[in-house]
Amino acid sequence: MNNPSPTSPATADDSFHIAFCVDDHYCRSMGATIASIIANSPGVTFTFHVFAFALSEDNRKRFKQLEQMYQLKTHVHIIDPEVFKPFAHISQFSYYSPTIFTRLLIPSTLRGMCDKVLYLDADILCVGSMAELRDMDFGDSAAIVVPDADETTRRRCAALQLSSQKYFNSGVMYMHVENWMTQEITEKTILAILENGKEYRFPDQDALNVVLEGKIRYIDRKWNFLYDLIHDLEKDKRQMRDIGAVVFIHFAGAVKPWNDWCLHASTALFVKYQALSPWADLALDPAPRNYKEMRMYSRFLMKRGQVLDSFRWYMKYLSAR
Repeated sequence: MNNPSPTSPATADDSFHIAFCVDDHYCRSMGATIASIIANSPGVTFTFHVFAFALSEDNRKRFKQLEQMYQLKTHVHIIDPEVFKPFAHISQFSYYSPTIFTRLLIPSTLRGMCDKVLYLDADILCVGSMAELRDMDFGDSAAIVVPDADETTRRRCAALQLSSQKYFNSGVMYMHVENWMTQEITEKTILAILENGKEYRFPDQDALNVVLEGKIRYIDRKWNFLYDLIHDLEKDKRQMRDIGAVVFIHFAGAVKPWNDWCLHASTALFVKYQALSPWADLALDPAPRNYKEMRMYSRFLMKRGQVLDSFRWYMKYLSAR
């Protein structure tokens, strides 16, 4: 893995370290996430990290451009698949893509560079200041997390037999590097996935909830507000719902705000921040790209009364399935 040396400038400052785990397809949305964070937290110094198994030269250059645009530090960490070799003897390992383990490498990689690091999914937009989060006290907790939706929490707590009756969404995880390492969270989570992953609905998230039970601090949902665009589009509601004063809007559903074909106001919010990033020249997705998106788009068109167009896209869905 490509790591900066322990004497890099990032060790000398008090910047807020934020990490993403992406592939080339998600770099554009990561760029919008980063731009939204910077725009809404004036006065906060950031260092951004990207973890990936591979990254195109174009995306590497764009990511580096952030340094000149916003006077901050960036680091690319290319993961060597050999890091998972110690687990190869466990037969279940072959069932899983190594990508589900990527987030678990963040604390060990950044140990010595920072004390705390915020992991974010790349389908999040920041609409408020992060200064309050930066100063939160971890105590002995390995991470600070946000509760998942009530129904998801109820179901997963029952399935995983979580005595705390608490379940978090792992798209936002503020990690305390030393506490995480001392409590061997990465090792325990990988073993939990390999031993029980076939019973988990969300292998890495479920395993993290099991391993971290009693070792985490929960904070308000404004730090990871789950916004399901399908909820709106199934009712042909194209404007953003009133969600109050939140900091992170997490578009965790199957439809994303960079899908221009969804015709939802969230697209304008995404474009606003993408325009402030090195990926500003890239177009939104003009049409559904796979059969699942084609089926959803057909349903949305039917809700809008565009029966003929709906039928056409349903036929495309049947052909692509």
